Amino acid sequence: MGIALLLALAGCGTQQHQGAATRQPAEAQAQIARLLPPNTTDRAGWAKDIYTAFNARNIDPNTENICSVLAVAQQESGLQADAPVPGLGKIAWDEIDRRAAQAHIPAIVVHAALHINSPNGKTYSERLDNARSEKELSAIFEDFIGMVPMGQKLFGNLNPVHTGGPMQVSIAFAAGHADGYPYPVEGSIRHEVFSRRGGMYFGIVHLLGYPTHYPRQIFRFADFNAGWYASRNAAFQNAVSRATGKKLALDGDLVNYGSDAAGATELAIRSLGKRLDMSDAAIRRALVKGERLDFEETDLYRRVYALADKTQDQPLPRAVLPGITLESPKITRRLTTAWFAKRVDERRLDCLARARNN
Repeated sequence: MGIALLLALAGCGTQQHQGAATRQPAEAQAQIARLLPPNTTDRAGWAKDIYTAFNARNIDPNTENICSVLAVAQQESGLQADAPVPGLGKIAWDEIDRRAAQAHIPAIVVHAALHINSPNGKTYSERLDNARSEKELSAIFEDFIGMVPMGQKLFGNLNPVHTGGPMQVSIAFAAGHADGYPYPVEGSIRHEVFSRRGGMYFGIVHLLGYPTHYPRQIFRFADFNAGWYASRNAAFQNAVSRATGKKLALDGDLVNYGSDAAGATELAIRSLGKRLDMSDAAIRRALVKGERLDFEETDLYRRVYALADKTQDQPLPRAVLPGITLESPKITRRLTTAWFAKRVDERRLDCLARARNN
């Protein structure tokens, strides 16, 4: 996607997403129930789980936030707690064969191992062939890893199912944000993610549980797909590109986390070191704040924009949709983060229109 189109999506204004509830729980839950899709079963249960997440995280259950959450859940799962995934059995077998090839284990050996009975009496092969949801697949891999030596050799202790629940939230994200979880944990955080209450709670935290200065909700939807502050960081990368004349991927990744090696964005900024009056070390210290709001308070952020804005007739936008192509065994056509964000935003607008008419 071209930079011009990305920039055109930046708007004006501010939004508030957090703060004390402005109305009574019963009123908020009643509105959530009304705004759920018509074919939703157990509307009261969904409304209670969604409201509980808002309340636990001190997020205002206003119409904007409700519609944003429902839009993401509709896009990700059709608002199903345990949504079926077409072709999931084949996806699982392909992953097993890929791991076997990496471990230099003949596929025939792995497939033979999977013909033994699993703890529920069925063979692993039967369960894989009949898996219809990520929750089922995660349980199969948990058994496989825990009971069969081959499972440990292929996967170690790492279950290859990384997302789940009605908002398709990352299990690693949930594990890292489990403090304050308002329910007793049944088994593990992984198991909670695959429940309706846990999936909605961690999905809402991922979508609304961090402060931003975004002018439009669409940028939160992009962040939901690409990571917190990806839209802000992509805009910063655009500013770096304008200031240096170097073409950069607007992917929101400012540094190579977990590595001291400088990536393309960091190297481009280093070329501005004298003009910014900043050392390489100072640049790095600022960039590692890229997953936090206070990155915007750093000298690096301000000085890069001061240089970049001089190249334009007006200030550059402080948020753009990241230019990321989505990759997953579940995706069968070319999709991007921008596509995801715009599709969710359309659902949000439909929800807001229904709210006005209710």
